Amino acid sequence: MMRESIDLTKFYKVMGGSLDLYTIECPLPDCKNWKRPAVIVVAGGAYEHVSKREGATVACNFLARGFQCFVLNYLTVNDGVRYPEQLHELSASVDYLKKNADKFCINGDEIFVVGFSAGGHLTANLAVDYFSVSAICGEPLDCKPTAVGLCYPVISEEFGHLRSHENLLKGYPEEEKKKLLARLNLDKSVTVNTVPSFIWTTASDKTVPAQNSIVFALELAKHNVKYELHIYPDGDHGSSTCDLEVNSYCPAKNAQWIDNCASFFRLFTTVKF
Repeated sequence: MMRESIDLTKFYKVMGGSLDLYTIECPLPDCKNWKRPAVIVVAGGAYEHVSKREGATVACNFLARGFQCFVLNYLTVNDGVRYPEQLHELSASVDYLKKNADKFCINGDEIFVVGFSAGGHLTANLAVDYFSVSAICGEPLDCKPTAVGLCYPVISEEFGHLRSHENLLKGYPEEEKKKLLARLNLDKSVTVNTVPSFIWTTASDKTVPAQNSIVFALELAKHNVKYELHIYPDGDHGSSTCDLEVNSYCPAKNAQWIDNCASFFRLFTTVKF
């Protein structure tokens, strides 16, 4: 397995951000004509830290399922940044992988993003706004993901997690904050251009209620965007890969989300591996 960390500030006008690689050397002898799709993993943490439990362990699971994987370490409110810095860093990550696809033996047309909690909000933000990112961030970026995975995502302040929105917009004047919230309550920003989305959560999640996932899925359905939604009856927030390594209470069946998400992504790959 190849390990490396890419400093995004060397290539983009971002304040920070890095990509940790979890990839294999390619091509393998029997697969000379196949380039793996890529998955960027975006952990949660309420935009105030980046959760360790939703990084490397997730990447290794997708690596084992045929994807080259990259974990995004993005800046948060505790680093003194606010919107749209995190969106800029994620968008730059997608652009970087597309521009360096051959280097990492990936298909540049098959870049997926999986986000958790507030990282799910960031991922969904890219899914609905990728075509506006260059204007928002002031830098030309080719950042449309092929599809996204949203894991117990924060979507709307109406349903929680309110602290995530507060951290994301900390320092903005109240009037400007209201205008941004109209855009960053992401169910309100879904259009026919939103990318396909795999979504999962649990009905017992009290931190980020399942209504977040439901309203986003309903808007995807309304706009005829392909999606898949799973709501498991039990499980704590922050379940990640749903095993004892990362969470003390998560039913084993919830771990099915990884295979289901990988299968959803394969709907959009050239090779049905």
